[in-house]
Amino acid sequence: MEEKLELLDNFVHLARIALSDRKQDVQVFLHRIVKRSTTDPKLAKELMKLLRDNPTFSSPLRRGFKTVIPADTDTRFQLLRIEERPHLPTKPVYTGKVQSALNRLVEERKNTEILMKAGLEPTRTILFTGPPGVGKTLSAQWMARQLNLPLMILDLSAVMSSYLGRTGTNLRYVLDYAKSENCILLLDELDAIAKRRDDAGEIGELKRLVTVLLQQLDDWPSSGLLIAATNHSDLLDPAVWRRFEQLIEFDLPDAERVKVYLDYLFEEFAPDMKIWTKVLAVAMAGRSYSDIERDLNLARREAALKGLSLAKFLTNLIVPNQMSKKEKINIAVQLVGKKLATQRKAHEITGVSRETIRTYLKNYDDTNKRI
Repeated sequence: MEEKLELLDNFVHLARIALSDRKQDVQVFLHRIVKRSTTDPKLAKELMKLLRDNPTFSSPLRRGFKTVIPADTDTRFQLLRIEERPHLPTKPVYTGKVQSALNRLVEERKNTEILMKAGLEPTRTILFTGPPGVGKTLSAQWMARQLNLPLMILDLSAVMSSYLGRTGTNLRYVLDYAKSENCILLLDELDAIAKRRDDAGEIGELKRLVTVLLQQLDDWPSSGLLIAATNHSDLLDPAVWRRFEQLIEFDLPDAERVKVYLDYLFEEFAPDMKIWTKVLAVAMAGRSYSDIERDLNLARREAALKGLSLAKFLTNLIVPNQMSKKEKINIAVQLVGKKLATQRKAHEITGVSRETIRTYLKNYDDTNKRI
């Protein structure tokens, strides 16, 4: 009897929101029914199939015509950037923990029916944290390519209207639009709006935006994937943290990951320079991938303009005052051992005495192991 009453209530509520022409609310409500249908897996499966096959969930770029992309009502600037087939500017290089988490999220999306049979849904909301240039945006692009989905990117700082009262409207407009498409939505610079509500320096309108975001996260459909990224996780409101189902932390790369990244870059533009990767990996460990690529490109430009070998400018990327004594010795010995520099030049680059270099050279071998 109770089940019949609940079914009747659900039907009446569904009819009410459908007649009010709130299509997005209909979709959200159906997702809630799917979640609660633990006693009727067949109903849950059929509803999920309807939601997945809903025409409004296909990308406007794939339909061959364009829907209106959300724009700020004041400036008319579009609030979303859509990448139908994201381009990966570089090869992703992650720790095993991060790569494992990304692989699992992709696997969830490719096997939703298996999860549904177990009364589960794929992860809906993910938070990427970490310093700039460590691969957060690249990860979203990689996932979109793996799932063959368009990537919608929203820079939350761009949502901020000159008229603060409209900022919340902008945010709702964008999130409702993304909910209606089969896509991955990336909210970049999340801390721009999701700051702690106990921050005395923030005005009321910005605090209300956090509430808007929390409501949207709670209602995010499992048919879509929302990824948020921040460089300043300490600024986020505690309630925002709790709304995300998965947290992935990106760290600055160690020497091992820097070497993998350098191998990839040198393979692209100067394969003959790959002999430098071990040395530079020690020198550039702890720096972001974007900083590493930027400095390499500066060296390449200088070499091209002066018509000289790139090797002459790679030594400029070794900054001794940013390294420990052991790292300096390691680099000096490898420079000499790999015949990249004389003992005198290695001393000039690293500051390590020639006598110390000669001492450690006795134990040097060509396997490029750390000493």
